[in-house]
Amino acid sequence: MDGQKGDLAGVTVVTLEHAAAAPYLSRTLADAGARVIKVEHPEGDFSRNYDDLVKGQSSYFLWLNRGKESICLNLEDQSDCEIMWRMLDDADIFIQNLAPGGIERFGFTVAELQRRNPRLITCWISGYGNFGPMKDARAYDLLIQGECGLASITGHGNAPVRVGIPIADLSTGMTGSIAVFQALYHRERSGKGRHIEMSMYGTMADLMNVPYMQYAYSGEYPQRMGLQHPTIAPYGAYACARGLVLLIAIQTDREWQNFCIEVLQKPELMEDARFAHNQSRANSREALEARIVETFLGLERDEVIKRLEKAKIAYGRVNSLSDLADHPQNRFCDVETPNGPVRLFAPSAIFDGQLDQLGAVPSQDEHGAQLRREFGPDTEKSAP
Repeated sequence: MDGQKGDLAGVTVVTLEHAAAAPYLSRTLADAGARVIKVEHPEGDFSRNYDDLVKGQSSYFLWLNRGKESICLNLEDQSDCEIMWRMLDDADIFIQNLAPGGIERFGFTVAELQRRNPRLITCWISGYGNFGPMKDARAYDLLIQGECGLASITGHGNAPVRVGIPIADLSTGMTGSIAVFQALYHRERSGKGRHIEMSMYGTMADLMNVPYMQYAYSGEYPQRMGLQHPTIAPYGAYACARGLVLLIAIQTDREWQNFCIEVLQKPELMEDARFAHNQSRANSREALEARIVETFLGLERDEVIKRLEKAKIAYGRVNSLSDLADHPQNRFCDVETPNGPVRLFAPSAIFDGQLDQLGAVPSQDEHGAQLRREFGPDTEKSAP
């Protein structure tokens, strides 16, 4: 996206970031038209080296860092530290996800930032927050998935499984974008910035509230059930003829009745007390699934789909990445990168029926010289 267009045009974001959570947050701001200045360590954001699968570049970095300017600063160096201060004196938002206490040791405390720039919105992202025995612990997505209990309910049987995307990082970045937009709205009314503190663990603990309450109030652990659902039935994967799998999701008793009539073609099952309501169906899961399997295995998947559509029952397929690449619902966009344009899935939100052009992915320190001239010691800004 052109930096002069978008709802956040005129908003300047400085982000001292690495990995995924903070970059995802700042990318949402860049997509909305903000000027995002990405400050990298002199060695660069280490996510640049996660892989080299996309024209010799990291898939993670390309996805998370479009539309940003890149400058490498060594905050151990006083002159680089002064450039950082000059940028922050002009900034609207400052995001950082260094290790706990990492930014403060360079003098960038919340109190001093707010004193110098009362309108500045600051967002600190950490693994576990600023309290408790683990506040100084290092954290990565896998570790948070384990600590928050997500791995204990994901997978099948006795094998806990990591969710296949960095869900803790991305959920934290998404939650952070909501918090920053809220802070911007507050500033519009009050003229004052806000300080936001958030953690990957806190984000995921919030998302774990349903299984937590189920355990806390019933004393029972939700079971790992693969593609099935622990408390809703039928809701999961079922094999059709030739082993082709279909996902179905039934949420209401009315849907169950339609399913019995139109799909299973066994209306007598509606009268079976074991299957009358969702809780009873979940409690009688083994008998329920036996009734479904005996019908589905005798039908081609396309025939089951026809019946499901007639009954207005939600369904889906278990697609491979090859299937995903060719999915008819896809919308793509092209993003410029240091090694040429890359096609990727477009953002989900469309404003006024139009998808905006997205900004380019920067090479390491691509804008360093320009930014040093803009915020260097020969400008009118003074260092702290």
